[in-house]
Amino acid sequence: MLKIGGKLDLTNGPISCLGDSVFVMARFLSRSVTEIFDEALRPFGISAAQFVLLSMIGETGSITRAEMARLRHLERSTLTRNLRLILSDGLVEEVSDNADGRSRPIALTAAGKELLLNAQPAWLRATAQAKARLGREGTMALISIADRITYPAEESSEDPCPQSVNATG
Repeated sequence: MLKIGGKLDLTNGPISCLGDSVFVMARFLSRSVTEIFDEALRPFGISAAQFVLLSMIGETGSITRAEMARLRHLERSTLTRNLRLILSDGLVEEVSDNADGRSRPIALTAAGKELLLNAQPAWLRATAQAKARLGREGTMALISIADRITYPAEESSEDPCPQSVNATG
């Protein structure tokens, strides 16, 4: 970073292209798409993240917390927070089937199954809305990017912010 008149110059370096950074753009995209799904699911009293967990549990019959985290690349705190809410709402329950003493599998309750069935049309409408907002090319790009992250091949060494400077100036 350069100093001008004893002050740091934040206009020439990594901070100067913060608005175009991969992180900022990825967070903007994530929040924008999440907002569509959260709004659609609000009448059902759940968030998009909770719907995804309910769906995953419904697909597997029962699943442990560790398996959920591994399958969806979830942070422990995020998983715990969302599970706590759907557990307390009686949408899922801990079951003793396949329990090995260390883990407690989770399964849908009748209320959870009913909510999933009732909320599915709203989820599908939100999916169509998100796809419309992203456009066909944007939707395909998002899927392609997710695939590359899930199944990485080669890392790109391209600098998306060419005006950035190294620490030595």
